[in-house]
Amino acid sequence: MVKSYLKFEPSKSFGVVASSNSNIVWSSRGKAGTGAGQAIVAANEEALVWDIKKGELLARWKDENCRAKVTAIAQSRADPDVFAVGYEDGSIRLWDSKIATSVVSFNGHKSAITVLGFDKTGVRLASGAKDTDVIIWDLVAEVGQYKLRGHKDQVTGLHFVEPDPMVQGEGDEEQALMAVDTAAAEGFLLTTGKDALIKLWDLASRHCIETHVAQTNGECWALGVSPDCSGCVTAGNDGEMTVWALDVAALASSAQQVDLSQSINFLRDRGTLHRQSKERAVEVIFHPRRDYFAVHGVEKAVEIWRIRNKAEIKKSLARKKKRRREKLKDKKADGEDEVDDADDNADDITKADISDVIVQHVIVRTTGKVRSIDWAANQGNKDLQLLVGSTNNLLELYAIVGKDKLKSKGDVPDYNKALAVELPGHRTDIRSLAISSDDKMLASAANGSLKIWNIKTQACVRTFECGYALCCAFLPGDKVVVVGTKEGELQLYDVASATMLETVNAHEGHAIWSLQVHPDGKSVVSGGADKTAKFWDFKIVQEQVLGTTRTTPKLKLMQSRILKVSDDILSLRFSPDSKLLAVALLDSTVKVFFVDTLKLYLNLYGHKLPVLSMDISYDSKLIVTSSADKNIRIWGLDFGDCHKALFGHQDSILQVAFVPHNSDSNGHHFFSASKDRTIKYWDADKFEQIQRIDGHHGEIWAVAVSHSGTTLISASHDKSIRVWQETDEQIFLEEEREKELEELYESTLTTSLEQDPDSQDADREVAAASKQTVETLMAGERIAEALELGMADLNTLREWEDARQANPSTPAAPPQRNPIFLALGNVPAEVYVLNTLQRIKPSALHDALLVLPFSAVPALFTFLELFAAREMNVPLTCRILFFMLRTHHRQVVASRTMRAVLERIRTNLRRALRRQKDEMGYNIAALRVVGMQIRERSVREYVDENWEAENGAEQGTRKRAFVHVS
Repeated sequence: MVKSYLKFEPSKSFGVVASSNSNIVWSSRGKAGTGAGQAIVAANEEALVWDIKKGELLARWKDENCRAKVTAIAQSRADPDVFAVGYEDGSIRLWDSKIATSVVSFNGHKSAITVLGFDKTGVRLASGAKDTDVIIWDLVAEVGQYKLRGHKDQVTGLHFVEPDPMVQGEGDEEQALMAVDTAAAEGFLLTTGKDALIKLWDLASRHCIETHVAQTNGECWALGVSPDCSGCVTAGNDGEMTVWALDVAALASSAQQVDLSQSINFLRDRGTLHRQSKERAVEVIFHPRRDYFAVHGVEKAVEIWRIRNKAEIKKSLARKKKRRREKLKDKKADGEDEVDDADDNADDITKADISDVIVQHVIVRTTGKVRSIDWAANQGNKDLQLLVGSTNNLLELYAIVGKDKLKSKGDVPDYNKALAVELPGHRTDIRSLAISSDDKMLASAANGSLKIWNIKTQACVRTFECGYALCCAFLPGDKVVVVGTKEGELQLYDVASATMLETVNAHEGHAIWSLQVHPDGKSVVSGGADKTAKFWDFKIVQEQVLGTTRTTPKLKLMQSRILKVSDDILSLRFSPDSKLLAVALLDSTVKVFFVDTLKLYLNLYGHKLPVLSMDISYDSKLIVTSSADKNIRIWGLDFGDCHKALFGHQDSILQVAFVPHNSDSNGHHFFSASKDRTIKYWDADKFEQIQRIDGHHGEIWAVAVSHSGTTLISASHDKSIRVWQETDEQIFLEEEREKELEELYESTLTTSLEQDPDSQDADREVAAASKQTVETLMAGERIAEALELGMADLNTLREWEDARQANPSTPAAPPQRNPIFLALGNVPAEVYVLNTLQRIKPSALHDALLVLPFSAVPALFTFLELFAAREMNVPLTCRILFFMLRTHHRQVVASRTMRAVLERIRTNLRRALRRQKDEMGYNIAALRVVGMQIRERSVREYVDENWEAENGAEQGTRKRAFVHVS
């Protein structure tokens, strides 16, 4: 009988506040109603929604089929509930925040998405990636419209520029509608790349109309566009920022001209600003309603810059003029060259130096290195608030004093940290995990902090400050945790009272690499870089309370014995029967000692590099060791013989741990975790890999197995703590091997397809937004299969019809149809084919149709003719027809039979479209009549007829913009 094992599946993931691989987005729509708003951040492959005020996690957006990291997030400007999330594998998903569900998914880029942007109406999405392409997606039709190629390195910024169309005169409503429907409605796109270029694309003609060098010093890393699109700022290396003026009015008028007689530069360089930091910039973000923008690099600071108003610029220019005049007076006593006071200051504003227009407001110093920022602009709140996501797993909200709030002229703008989300995660990598004896609590130790978690609720129960922790363990009773640090100290923490009980300088400044509690629970052993293993007994000592005669019991560690060895100790383990102690040394050997006498029992030689971790099976018969040489060795503890050496991972194996009880109850199954980001589950008796567990995005530093043996917990460099639960699903080793081979084949298959670019599109500026994936290949196969079945069924039915007409007196028996059609309720062949086509996602349909060989095209056109004749899903029919005609135009035109089919399709489609057009025209006319009736009954007639125009003018004067500097 084939031996089966039980599978471990991902259960929970926690410990991440915000990953450093994506930007963060602020949303003021608070579901919980706290009013402080929400932060949407990346957490490895998930997107998290945090309530900033409460520090609570409101939602997790995770697609079960996606394991790639989130690399970009954007919020729709039209519908604040819709968010676009880009992933490392080049896919994009649209999430509805109300129901926390993925609505649409796209896949068009070959590498990680770097930046996303919605247009004003929220029906188009632009995505830029590391593969240097920009793709425009149609969110209504759910397809990629086209790919823009122009940048030579990754795209670092993009923004839709949609000027309002210039309607000449006061035409009627229809004229205005026609003007909106012109090219101006398509708008323009501004993009920057790491290749230091800034490009302006005309989306109507789909080509680049302007290119400038954005940064003189090599790379452009950030693009910020003012809310009214009248100007933008690009930033790169060496703290250099370039300010650009964008002529929106010229863009709007040019959109309606067919031929531009002279070349106009819509983008004008307005000058260069210099940041205090010389680090490369990461983001430039304008405040949506105020004249401020924030810029930051990879340091612990965010610089806030302010755009001055006209009065301030005039004052600054007057001051400069006065200084110039004074200098001239000093130089020339006769005063011949006096500056003319009659200069028009208004003219000076447009020619003013950019340093007079934009000034630094304040530098916000943050706790950690900044990864991303966003303005927290709540409706009611007039203060400046900035949300900052740090690289050290932290979210902070800063309140900044604006210029209008400063009391006197000489006041320096101040800021303070208002709120933070920091408790649910460590600032640094977790180096050790320990599970309590009842499997309810988890201790995780990192550099500077020790956290106690409730495993069931994933809540952080306690946080302690500690040294650079390398190992930790729960003491019997689960009330005290002991931590070994890099500084050579053993620190005791009381979980219940949240206090540190004691610090023992155990190894005189040498790192404690490993510690373990004795199986009897009365002592602990620690091994360090000072080449000793020290045994510590737990003693309850009556300690006097200061200033009184009372005493209080206190737990102390008392050193009882010491074992000196020849090299640094990297790991040590007691055997569960408490007879042996195994010690792994820096010289790549493992020595096994008797616990009672500390006499040497066995020497285990074999590893080429130091053993980083080891564990002893629960029947004390096997010891498994893992090393930096990527090998796992299984040894017998009776004679010290090596049972097997397994090449386990692609990198150093950092930890191994036996499962206490498995289905055979001998406890000979174990886990290994490595720097190659995988965990593997092994059978130590058969020397076989049972399962490979993927999920982490960084090296896995620590694993811990629960005492029940059904839960595995792992901690990684990606800051996440993941819980893996044993399920009832069985694993058969042969099936696992086949699955791994299939995955390998699929990955090589898609990469080989991607390496074959379309020869027509290779050198063009615009290309089709297509990408072949395993999903599209499968969809193509399904279409081919459905066409084959459908054609066979049509032919069978036609033959039966011919036979019946030839001999009407003796009717032939009905034909035997394919069982699939009968199972689906005896559906016609065309319905079956249409259902197959409808089930394919719109975004994957074109790529799936490309998979079809030309021999299948006549069959597809036969069914398209049937769809058109019966008016079945006309939009889908048209879409498939036009795409296939574009793709196979030459072959279709050359075929005589195909032309006849096309003629019939045209006739049928014209009839169907005419009927639909009449129907829509009738409905539009009816809606206009209803609109007129509503207008007649409305109260608007009793308002002064000039009120709206005046009100609009007032609002227009109140709105200040970037345009005055251009």
